[in-house]
Amino acid sequence: MHALSLARRCSQSRRVLRRGPLLRGGQIARGGTTIVETAVILPVFLFLFLSIIEFGHAQMVAHLLNSGCRVAARIGSTEGTTTADVLSRVNQTLGSAVDPAAVSVFVKDADVFDSASPPPTTGAGLEALPDLEVAEAEPRQMFVVRARVAYNDIALVPMAFMDGVVLEAQAFMRHE
Repeated sequence: MHALSLARRCSQSRRVLRRGPLLRGGQIARGGTTIVETAVILPVFLFLFLSIIEFGHAQMVAHLLNSGCRVAARIGSTEGTTTADVLSRVNQTLGSAVDPAAVSVFVKDADVFDSASPPPTTGAGLEALPDLEVAEAEPRQMFVVRARVAYNDIALVPMAFMDGVVLEAQAFMRHE
């Protein structure tokens, strides 16, 4: 009698551990568990995936801004170049991946960096410098080519928490 009650307990404990009807092959039917797990994990996965893509795109735009400013400053340093040539070179470099209308480009006189007065240390300070027509620049006169764009204006998937983030670049050069 003792062996019989032990066998009943074992069979009851198997039923309790199974938690659901058995399918062919001895697998337990899981019902909607997979759907619920997918509904929880999929948005997190998509957010991480899109964030990685956005971060890469932002880095690409930052590199394009740097490259565009640097190339335009080199062109602007040569004799016979106008400010319009410099601005069009920046837009030409950026036009391959960014809408040039979304980018603000400045060509400013940076002689303040050669003087004893403290130079500007912020982007707004650089943009407040006087405008410069590159064709009229003196030899060895320093100028800056600066470009900036709001992140959400160029984002593949604009995100609310990125409001106010600005990508910017500048290049300093002396006129020849």
